[in-house]
Amino acid sequence: MRNKKYIWAGVLGVFLFSACAATMPRQRVNLVWPPPPDEPRIRWEAQYRSIDDLIGPPNWFLRLILGVKAPRPPRLLKPWGVAADEGGRIFVTDTVRGDVVVFDTVEKKIYFIGHRGQFTTALPTGIAVTGDGRVYVSDGVKMMILVYTTEGNYITAFGRREDLVKPAGLAVDEERQRLYVVDIKGHKICVYDLEGRLLKTIGKRGTGPGEFNFPVDIAVDREGRIYVTDFGNFRVQVLDSDGNFIRAFGKPGDAPGNFHRPKGIGVDSEGHIYVADAAYNNFQIFDSEGRILTFVGEAGVGPGKFRLPADLYIDRHDRIYVVDQLNARVQVFQYLGTPRGASTE
Repeated sequence: MRNKKYIWAGVLGVFLFSACAATMPRQRVNLVWPPPPDEPRIRWEAQYRSIDDLIGPPNWFLRLILGVKAPRPPRLLKPWGVAADEGGRIFVTDTVRGDVVVFDTVEKKIYFIGHRGQFTTALPTGIAVTGDGRVYVSDGVKMMILVYTTEGNYITAFGRREDLVKPAGLAVDEERQRLYVVDIKGHKICVYDLEGRLLKTIGKRGTGPGEFNFPVDIAVDREGRIYVTDFGNFRVQVLDSDGNFIRAFGKPGDAPGNFHRPKGIGVDSEGHIYVADAAYNNFQIFDSEGRILTFVGEAGVGPGKFRLPADLYIDRHDRIYVVDQLNARVQVFQYLGTPRGASTE
């Protein structure tokens, strides 16, 4: 009898330890680039796949002892685009789920946009969010841009099939009240106002300055300059706010600064340009003139590693969100600023 008491006391102790451990915060991953002894410029912050990444994993011991069979939480399946707002919400389009998955890092919950009712998304790809709470989603099947509130309420849709062949990456310039839409198969950029009126198109198919060959993604800096990943031409093109060509950089190859499958693009507060390359499983960082500075990532499944990185977004606080497509997650990094005493270029 005494032995049985000891056994149950041990089981109870393990149970309590397991229950407490499930509520403890996970150990932070200390991963920076470049590694010590150099002063770090980029730090890995977090990853998001399901509700477990917001509240922690379920208590496996409790489920084992009590026979609790909790359903597997909804999770990302094949993410494509990413954006974030000032309220701590991360918006991720998922082409397999057919909706937008919203990770609310403040309220510790997830919810979905465009997955039920009349105004659904079919193949959500690009996404952009405005400061006043509008979410723009490009749909590669409907050939339209759908607009929702950040809570998921449908507002409107716009775009005509004669204007958009296959919309993809989106970027908002709130100061100039413009929405830029990358048309992959149309080999151009469509410029709308924020109410959905088409203002003009930029570019055509080709290899010359201001011409595109299957462009994928787009970003806009604080001065209104436009940055486009020109996928089929293995380069990035930089345009002014009116769409006039400024410069291009990149070429095919496997050396640092070259591209093979450039996809996501973003610009930080100091003008550095970040480009995710799906073939190299990393993102490269360039100065404003297109000179390579460094790269982050390699092939793999752990923190800071990628399997087919896709979209990339940088918020006002220089947090870098990268869609890690085949790992079915979004990884978040933080730009730490220029080292003391160093030039920004």
